[in-house]
Amino acid sequence: MIDGFSEFVPFAELSTAGVPIGPGVYVVSRPSRAVPEFLDVSPAGWFKGKDPSLPVDELERRWVGETSVIYIGKATSLRTRLSQYRRHGEGTPVGHWGGRMIWQLADSAHLLVGWRETPDDDPESVESAMLAEFAATHGALPFANRKSGRSG
Repeated sequence: MIDGFSEFVPFAELSTAGVPIGPGVYVVSRPSRAVPEFLDVSPAGWFKGKDPSLPVDELERRWVGETSVIYIGKATSLRTRLSQYRRHGEGTPVGHWGGRMIWQLADSAHLLVGWRETPDDDPESVESAMLAEFAATHGALPFANRKSGRSG
């Protein structure tokens, strides 16, 4: 799907997907190119008393329709970070606030995640470069990214 990334798997299969323990970057992809339906209320876990839901009109404004990539993230431990992200979407109050908008997609159960280890590179630098390349190509950050990495 994306050069250098693992085979993309559904979030529900992450616990058995052999996610590496080391540092890296990951990408969340939405297989459907149809205009998404957004949920009024996010099923994701509240963290530190904060509602993860955003107004639907904001989600609609942020949607980038010409790509399947909807979030790019980094991790010092891919296994730990992706487990947090999955559990957050299941309603657990864990500290994965970044990318929370994906859970307001009505078809979030069909989203896929892939990863790439970065043992010789700082994951934050790799993420920042990927976000800059995405923004240069699409004129915006991926749908669920609110910051442009180290430079933003």
